[in-house]
Amino acid sequence: MAYSVMKTMSRQPRLRAGHSLAEMLVAMVIASMVLAAILGVYARANRAAEAVRRKIDTPVLAAEVLQLIARDLDRLVGAEDVTVQIRNGFDNGFVTGQLILRRTVRDIHNKEQLLEEITWRSGYDFDSAIPGLVIYRSHEGVGLEDKLLDAKREDVESRYPLIPVCRGVTYFKIEVPKGLNFVDRWAEASLPPGVKVTLSFAEPYETVRGTLDVQDYEKTSRTIAIDRMREIRFAVPSTTGGTGQESEEGGDEEPVQPTRSSVPTSRRR
Repeated sequence: MAYSVMKTMSRQPRLRAGHSLAEMLVAMVIASMVLAAILGVYARANRAAEAVRRKIDTPVLAAEVLQLIARDLDRLVGAEDVTVQIRNGFDNGFVTGQLILRRTVRDIHNKEQLLEEITWRSGYDFDSAIPGLVIYRSHEGVGLEDKLLDAKREDVESRYPLIPVCRGVTYFKIEVPKGLNFVDRWAEASLPPGVKVTLSFAEPYETVRGTLDVQDYEKTSRTIAIDRMREIRFAVPSTTGGTGQESEEGGDEEPVQPTRSSVPTSRRR
């Protein structure tokens, strides 16, 4: 009798301990909420670190880029037969600029030959996950810039004429001062009086026209004078109390009249 009861009990299916569907759903919801909170904290920390990095790196990087552009202008503009071309536009909403410095020379047949050409331009960065611009620089001409790497550089520049200088730019504009205003295009044969280069790495905002812009206080600008031999007129007040005449070479100077000494000479008796 006891044996039969035990045999009957052993044939009954055993109930396994587990979780119901509702408990699993609740656990998944809680886990997703915790994960979302962790990802939010991480995203905020990442944005804060990126903002700090930009504030530290932006002035230094912007100054370096502007110094490179100023160096090219100083080196080429002082030579003969140099032309400057400037134009600006938009690329995927970002303000972009282009500067072309071209130096030519005449051969024995009085034919114009390209001696050197340097191009600075910006374009949309399609390879980056963060929207922005890339500033490129190209150098073409007879002579190469780095004599130690002539063979390699010639091969590289033939395949990749535009060399990226920096990424993450959100504003790049090149202008020419004209009176009290600035023009964003220059294609004349004569040299411009100066070149103003403005760039920024700050977060852009959308304008009413649908383009992107940056706050003025977050832009870094530098104006490079082109015609440094221009005459500057200024007036120097006269030493006699009147108004001096305008001068172009350092002001008007009154001639110094020679004077005789008033010290008496002694006689010998």
